[in-house]
Amino acid sequence: MRIGELSARTGASRRALRYYEEQGLLVPQREANGYREYGDDAPLVVDQITALLASGLNSDAIRRFLPCAQGPRPELQMCPDLRAHLQQRRDELNRQQRQLALQVDNLTAHLE
Repeated sequence: MRIGELSARTGASRRALRYYEEQGLLVPQREANGYREYGDDAPLVVDQITALLASGLNSDAIRRFLPCAQGPRPELQMCPDLRAHLQQRRDELNRQQRQLALQVDNLTAHLE
């Protein structure tokens, strides 16, 4: 399928699909005329990328852990280092959440 069809099937913009390609996350074949031709598994891969991005992983982490993804919402098999990476990311988000709560408290105190 071509990029327009993949975009329509997944809801991902053509620009996003090109970005995924640039990042090495999605690898289409090239036809003789230079058009991208995506395989039958491309919609699933795009759904996996989208879900992992929504989980807060960056492109580098997704490239590293995408082979662990299985299914459309992906259930992640614990590849080497995946659990540690996800725990580290969760801990970082918890730290940021605490920091933001302190900032909100400080701002509230100034407004009272």
